[in-house]
Amino acid sequence: MIPLSPYHVSAEAMEQELQVIEASKKDPSAFRPLYEKYHEPIFRYIYQRSDDKNAAFDITQQVFIKALINLPRFTFRGVPFSSWLYRIAKSEVYKAIGKNKVQRTLNIDVDGLKELLQEAEADESLISKEKSLTQCMSQLPEADVQLVEMRFFESRAFKEIGDILEMTENNAKVKVYRILDKLKKCILAIR
Repeated sequence: MIPLSPYHVSAEAMEQELQVIEASKKDPSAFRPLYEKYHEPIFRYIYQRSDDKNAAFDITQQVFIKALINLPRFTFRGVPFSSWLYRIAKSEVYKAIGKNKVQRTLNIDVDGLKELLQEAEADESLISKEKSLTQCMSQLPEADVQLVEMRFFESRAFKEIGDILEMTENNAKVKVYRILDKLKKCILAIR
């Protein structure tokens, strides 16, 4: 029996998903339920980073083609299959940005912004929220931006972030709080 996942997926659901994965390794047509389940979330993940709907559709297709091709090499590691798909998506987005097929965008939602500012201990009344944060975020390396997005704008758990970015949960926490310190200093410098 598979242990309970930290990403709000029951052990039963993970067991069923693993059965579909194993069947898909033998017969690619069995992959359809996984595609249907994860297409929309993977598309949203990619679209949030590119803000180009056509490019996001193309990249999403690449993700699922690569997943299907590499499925025989997939090894269950006690986390949802989606983590593996997000790692592929992250790689494909980086490739598209590197080839200048898409321009990197940052989508900031109000709730995530409030949480980010609270974590950075920035006084919301003293700064122009979006302008200051956007200006400071634009100075961060891509890897740092991705950590902030996953944590504050996508509300992902540190364990899930670590799995997607192939680092430990603790390393993800440490990196996020170091980034918050950088952002806080940058925001204070803008005031």
